[in-house]
Amino acid sequence: MTTNESANGSSVSRRTFLNRFGNGLGGVALANLLMKEQAPAAEFHHPAKAKRIIYLFMSGGPSHLDLFDYKPVLNQRHGEQIPDSVRGMQRLTGMSGNQSSIPLVGSPFKFAQYGPQGAWVSELLPHTASVAGDLCFVNSMSTESINHGPGVTFFQTGSQIAGRPSMGAWLSYGLGSMNDNLPAFTVLITKGKGGQPLGAHLWGSGFLPSKHQGVQLRASADPVLYLSNPAGVTSESRRLLLDRLKELHQHQLEGAPDVEISNRMDHYEMAFRMQSSIPEATGIGSEPQHVLDLYGPDVKTPGTFAANCLQARRLAERGVRFIQLYHQDWDHHGGLPGAIPRLAKETDQPAAGLIKDLKQRGLLDDTLVVWGGEFGRTAYCQGKIAKNFGRDHHPRCFTAWIAGGGIKAGFKYGLNDDFGYNVVADGLHIHDFHATLLHLMGIDHERLTYKFQGRRYRLTDIHGHVVNPLLA
Repeated sequence: MTTNESANGSSVSRRTFLNRFGNGLGGVALANLLMKEQAPAAEFHHPAKAKRIIYLFMSGGPSHLDLFDYKPVLNQRHGEQIPDSVRGMQRLTGMSGNQSSIPLVGSPFKFAQYGPQGAWVSELLPHTASVAGDLCFVNSMSTESINHGPGVTFFQTGSQIAGRPSMGAWLSYGLGSMNDNLPAFTVLITKGKGGQPLGAHLWGSGFLPSKHQGVQLRASADPVLYLSNPAGVTSESRRLLLDRLKELHQHQLEGAPDVEISNRMDHYEMAFRMQSSIPEATGIGSEPQHVLDLYGPDVKTPGTFAANCLQARRLAERGVRFIQLYHQDWDHHGGLPGAIPRLAKETDQPAAGLIKDLKQRGLLDDTLVVWGGEFGRTAYCQGKIAKNFGRDHHPRCFTAWIAGGGIKAGFKYGLNDDFGYNVVADGLHIHDFHATLLHLMGIDHERLTYKFQGRRYRLTDIHGHVVNPLLA
């Protein structure tokens, strides 16, 4: 008799054979192997400076040249061709690579310096300027991605190719949850925005156990889809159903050890607890007016960036490990002078209000807040120079800011050239960015790994270094 046939001739899997025969030793060994493969690869590797991350992602590639990088040379040489010594042999996108003219274009917005190191901030971001002393500006970010899909995926997963676990999933896997009644990883997306679409792979668990994927909270009566009981189903009957279902899953688990069976049980139990925890966490009725005022006039409108920033603070104080906010429509190939002030107005006060709110509650000390997009914009104009010009994608250098949780406050890091085109000192690649954030969370990025298809993977792949000058 082969391992694929039972005594009565019915077909059984090798896994089932090991469990049913051999006095259970095969099943015990298999279960042990499965649990070893699925167990977290790391606890805290060193003392953590931060307990959680709130990531404000500006999808589309916000123009660093009109928000954080003051470049008077661009205004002085407005309309001139970009020098060959600056561009070199670097490729351009298909959207501007066929232009016969590549004219430099200066920013129409005024800049001033703020904070102890005199960080440049545009007039479009007055509220961000007011908290500059709490922020660390990185003016030397870089990426290989020149298009949105791979660019956003790279920042969220450490790879340009979809399918890898997202940063939030890695943190959930490595550190676990701080709250039994809420997910370790949540996602909020500004409602009604256009631009490049955002796929669920950006907050997926990839090859990690599915319980580590992000849970999207929507701006609706039911923030989590299918969480509420249908008509006629009570909480008591739901509890009874889950108890019986758990018994069936336990029976299945004994016959065929599989971590995904345990994950399904965890999902059902978490969903049951979230029926009460999610309405409490997402309701803002108890927030005093002076707190609402921090986030601006849109805070009471569900789905706005302001409302999502307040939700992020509420989730943070309730123990959610990783809170991802997406704000789309920063892709300004044309119409930049008219569009970017609107985007800045939508996000400026809420982001600054979040910093102030966390700080006044003592949460900023152990919360990392990150602001940035997938790349920057070019120093030259896409198409012909016009009053309402646009800028193309630019991955060579751009700006992000980080605050809280062990990061130097009121600090500037990195230097790019007078054209905002190339990094000239202290470049910070995405892998270094990820390694540094993990370090602040108490994780050695080289030790948080997961074996999949014969290889050990990590968020930083085979790259990345902790950028010590950023650490307080």
